[in-house]
Amino acid sequence: MTVMRDKVVKDLVNITVTHDQDGLIPNFNVLVNQLPTSFWNTFAERIIATCPADRKPALEAALIQCAYECGYHTGYGIITSQEFKSVVMPMVTEGPKDVLRGAFAVFTAWGWAKSGIVQIVEGEKMTIRATDYYEADDAKGSDKHAYMIRGISTAFFELAYSDPYPNGMGKFQCEQVKGIECGDPFGEFIVTKK
Repeated sequence: MTVMRDKVVKDLVNITVTHDQDGLIPNFNVLVNQLPTSFWNTFAERIIATCPADRKPALEAALIQCAYECGYHTGYGIITSQEFKSVVMPMVTEGPKDVLRGAFAVFTAWGWAKSGIVQIVEGEKMTIRATDYYEADDAKGSDKHAYMIRGISTAFFELAYSDPYPNGMGKFQCEQVKGIECGDPFGEFIVTKK
């Protein structure tokens, strides 16, 4: 449903967000920051580069877990915020499906990834495709490393189809099957039950 996505992105981009006296942005029921993506990419690259090969899978799982936990709590703040209620909720006609579409539109509007849902099997499976995401910036190689999108995709799906917040964690997982960072034309992410 690209019409909804495009309208939501356009409307959200036009919302003026300002920081408070401490430099934090308290919109969407969350505290947002505007750190450059190079900060996060460099952080991940450095800890992965120094990690022994036998510990790399555990480190990658930890990076996904960090994004997942942040995405779960931040995602809840987003979908219960006044901004979401005023921009997205008037277009919701398909319940959780549209709430998910709206959440990924926020994801796009905030510049994390130009992403959208290409398939949803309600409560079972979701496929996300991203044509641009910050974890692919300046990275070429053979490893898929969109840890943030994997964690957040899982979190968003759980917010839509698992037990009510804050008890819905741990039911789904996300696998990255394609990645711009390894030469694919887009990233693709599949969320399924554990």
